[in-house]
Amino acid sequence: MRRAAQIWPFRPTVRYTRQVAEALRTETIGGIVMLVATVVALIWANISYESYDALRSTKIGPEFLHLDLELVKWAQNGLLTIFFFVAGLEVKEEFVHGELSNLKKAALPIIAAFAGMAVPAIVYLLVSWGAPDAARGWAIPTATDIAFALAVLAVTASAMPSSLRAFLLTCAVVDDLGAITIIALFYTDGLNLLMLGAGILFLVLYWYLQRKHVTSWWVLVPVALLAWYFVEVSGVHATVAGVALGLLTRVHSGPDEDYSPCERADHYVRPISAGFAVPVFAFLSAGVLLDNESLSLIFTDRIVLGVIAGLLIGKFLGVFGGAWLSVRLGLARLSDELNWRDMAAVSILGGIGFTVSLLIGNLAYSGDVARTNAVTAGVLAASFAASVAAAVLLRVRIRNRLNAQDDV
Repeated sequence: MRRAAQIWPFRPTVRYTRQVAEALRTETIGGIVMLVATVVALIWANISYESYDALRSTKIGPEFLHLDLELVKWAQNGLLTIFFFVAGLEVKEEFVHGELSNLKKAALPIIAAFAGMAVPAIVYLLVSWGAPDAARGWAIPTATDIAFALAVLAVTASAMPSSLRAFLLTCAVVDDLGAITIIALFYTDGLNLLMLGAGILFLVLYWYLQRKHVTSWWVLVPVALLAWYFVEVSGVHATVAGVALGLLTRVHSGPDEDYSPCERADHYVRPISAGFAVPVFAFLSAGVLLDNESLSLIFTDRIVLGVIAGLLIGKFLGVFGGAWLSVRLGLARLSDELNWRDMAAVSILGGIGFTVSLLIGNLAYSGDVARTNAVTAGVLAASFAASVAAAVLLRVRIRNRLNAQDDV
């Protein structure tokens, strides 16, 4: 009894910590935490925008390492690196063990994902044509938020066939890979080749340690941090280092390993990403002033209208049209469990840009606060509308499926 009394204060803490971490590995809880952070940011910004802006503009970090960054920059360049590291792990798993390992199976979501990036960009450019600096924002509606989209699917349509989730996950993973490529190619300023070379060197070292089955975190984490640091100071956006580290992580377990490094990293890092990194980024990025002027821009500013049209119309046309065309041309095959009404409903989820769209919007218009806020409001409005529309259609699809089963 005395032994139990000695340890009882610690046991619940460990148990509850594990339960919270396990919950954060599910799309539903992660999406809810991110949504709560967004709502809190919007409420705070509209109660006292000055204090909210002062918080996210606060600089911390060692100046001699060129890391004296504002909190919002730490969220964009630091915390989102964790998110993209998890995305990199998902891409690697999909290529080795998932849908992307089979070209015939992968063709449908891959073609849908590429079309789902190209068509929104075209729609954006058509709508925003002629507006000042419109070209800088072409990539904003090309992204889909994996966590948010899967959370909506999990909450509203868990009874749908698993192949629908596999399609959305694979499509979103390819989409994220495309987004990080866009960031690396089009949103890099003042490239320092020496620092980039050092970053690549540490990425190669990380890959070598993975091949040699080095699993000690006190070796791998410092190497990963140094890779992140040198990529960050090179001028390339640091999230590129995150996805690169994820792709370089070993997915096959050794003879003396129960789990692969990829599985272990995903197990430990995903709760940090879902429970801290992404919500903090959302909190520091989503707080916009929703006054009459800001709200009017949603309906009058052609760049904001282009973002909204790209996410709501372009994403649907791209994802659904790409999937339909790939099947029509014989390049891919639709699962026997699904029909085109299911695909139409899930394609609307592609319009949930959120995390990556907010990041690209901040990169595209980093020197224009008013424009950044307007674009942020547009991304939030489009993501919310896409979530609601997809949720309604998915519920209709479930009801129709149940009715069809009862008739049989």
